[in-house]
Amino acid sequence: MTTMATPTQSTPDTVPAYNPKSESTGAKRAKSVVFHAAALILTAIVLYPGLWMIASSFKPNSEIGGQNTSLWSNNFSFDNFVTAMDGIGGVSTLQFFTNSLILALGAVVGTILSASVSAYAFARINFPGRSIFFGMMIATLLLPFHVVIIPQYIVFQQLGLVDTYVPLLIGKFLAADAFFVFLMVQFMRGLPTELDEAARIDGAGHARIFFSIMLPLMKPALISTSIFSFIWSWNDFLGPLLYLNTPDKYPLPLALRLFVDQTQSSDYGAMIAMSVLALLPVLIFFLIFQRYIVEGVSTQGLKG
Repeated sequence: MTTMATPTQSTPDTVPAYNPKSESTGAKRAKSVVFHAAALILTAIVLYPGLWMIASSFKPNSEIGGQNTSLWSNNFSFDNFVTAMDGIGGVSTLQFFTNSLILALGAVVGTILSASVSAYAFARINFPGRSIFFGMMIATLLLPFHVVIIPQYIVFQQLGLVDTYVPLLIGKFLAADAFFVFLMVQFMRGLPTELDEAARIDGAGHARIFFSIMLPLMKPALISTSIFSFIWSWNDFLGPLLYLNTPDKYPLPLALRLFVDQTQSSDYGAMIAMSVLALLPVLIFFLIFQRYIVEGVSTQGLKG
């Protein structure tokens, strides 16, 4: 019996299987590269004005503005900083820094004291009309500052307080900044009321509860309030412009304006150099306490 040989079946070449994971990984990597490139470009655009200010502080006046658009200069010099430190109008730059520091620290102390006490009343004390008064306070956030400029100026002028620091600081000690009061109210509402009840059982009153329990727990909100209050007061220009007339009482924002004279030559180099010096305290202050801003506002400060 003859056995017929079966033909050998040839196996086709092995085709690699489709791997969707490798494609998704490559797509994610490409998106990541595009995202980071776009982020770097946007960061460069945002930081360019600051970089230009720092670079221009080392340029002579002839190379600032005009047809010269280059960022760096070959005539590198510290003359602008020397001129800025000498002061202007017979007032030293140290005096301007001291005035700004007085206003900024006064604003921090006043805001912390008044806003924390007011927030405790709204958050922990049940009194008639609490919701109405709280709503009225929040409504002041919608009121533009420019609406009350003239009435406030007339009041302070009649009281003989113009050209003093009182108009710039009295509102800080009277809880006039509704934003900070609201911030602390929301923070206190996130704290358990059992702490208050336990303290009352032990015979503690509102003063003891506030100073011994609330203030230690409010550290993130207090630090956030201090940072924002310091920066806003340090950069304030309109308030001092309205109420201060004597150059030796000017803070730094008003001192910068003295370097620009429309009738004579303006020293833009010294003005930019002083701007860099004025920016340093705020920048250092922010870099040191930036984590408290996130902790006090983004996470805990807005609990409700």
